[in-house]
Amino acid sequence: MIYLDHHATTPCDARVVETMLPWMTEKFGNPHSDHAMGREASEAIEQALQTIADVIEAPVDSLIVTSGATESNNLAIRGACLHPRQKKRHIVSVATEHPAVLDVLEDMRRDGFRVTLVSVGADGTVDLDHIARVIDDDTAMVSVMWANNEIGTINPIELIAELCHDRGVLLHSDATQTLGRIPVNVIGSDVDLTSFSAHKAYGPKGIGILVAGNGNRRVRLRPQIVGGGQQHNLRSGTLNPAAIIGMAKAFQLCKEELAASTDRINALRAQLWNKLSQKITGLTLNGPALDSSLRLPGNLNFSVPGIEGETWLVATDDVAFSTGSACSNTKAEPSHVLRAIGLNESLARQSVRFGIGRHNTEDEISLAVDRLVMSYEEISPGR
Repeated sequence: MIYLDHHATTPCDARVVETMLPWMTEKFGNPHSDHAMGREASEAIEQALQTIADVIEAPVDSLIVTSGATESNNLAIRGACLHPRQKKRHIVSVATEHPAVLDVLEDMRRDGFRVTLVSVGADGTVDLDHIARVIDDDTAMVSVMWANNEIGTINPIELIAELCHDRGVLLHSDATQTLGRIPVNVIGSDVDLTSFSAHKAYGPKGIGILVAGNGNRRVRLRPQIVGGGQQHNLRSGTLNPAAIIGMAKAFQLCKEELAASTDRINALRAQLWNKLSQKITGLTLNGPALDSSLRLPGNLNFSVPGIEGETWLVATDDVAFSTGSACSNTKAEPSHVLRAIGLNESLARQSVRFGIGRHNTEDEISLAVDRLVMSYEEISPGR
């Protein structure tokens, strides 16, 4: 299997696993216990959280450990908007958000909130003027993903933050796809609530972070998980030292190796796109140009003539790629992201997504092209 689906998840780096192992076997103390083993685990978690804060440039006391970006998004949106002191009942977001945000917003709508989804351009970039027009005196929050998981569009998060704060509105951003691909500076970007997940950054699954506040303004949250009072009563539950330490190591490696990996990954993406384009006529790129600073490194999304992406995926069982978000693949509808940037239903269904990662090689890309072309020719209507 050639794995080219790094937006869905990434393999846990062997260096991360090595860092985690002692905390699963030898150093298994409960970090909330008062004895020596508990204190050892607690101190290790504190060090790990400081590492994470340094990597993403956020205040360490603003970090809340969660089970991943989905929980972080829930805690950010529901926690801030449902806090007893928060009386506003309007939330602004974007039509191309991940289901982990859109489904929360639908839930909030059932709870009596108004939800406005703003439009995006053909490259997927959010319409700042549209955001400015729809923010009103009743707006509690704007939620805009930092980078899109399907077409790789990087949004101008600093400009969005400035726009929001000029109007007295909190900004939440799902930054799941950023780490290991682009630099992240939470304080510098002035985002109020930022969601991260370790498994998108070569770390373990089931662990993530919500950054609640960046030191510039206060963010109040109503807890969504109670029982035990851990993490200042904001998210109860016994912390997992191994996973947190693994997440910190993964984040640290992402930052240290970012510059060296970006050019190599983009060269592999160009190799994949150029060779497929030469052998399959009529491929259409979706999202920003491949050489644009608006697109995540390694991201490739395009429409294939004559066949549905799902059919191609099933026919190529030795190459891992996708037709959209891994969290919405149980739904029969075509990608809402591709529809939002103007593709009709047919083109959206003919689209596929590739995500190239740090462990992929030129030989793998060449072999993947051969397999993809072979399967395409077998199922193409023109055969």
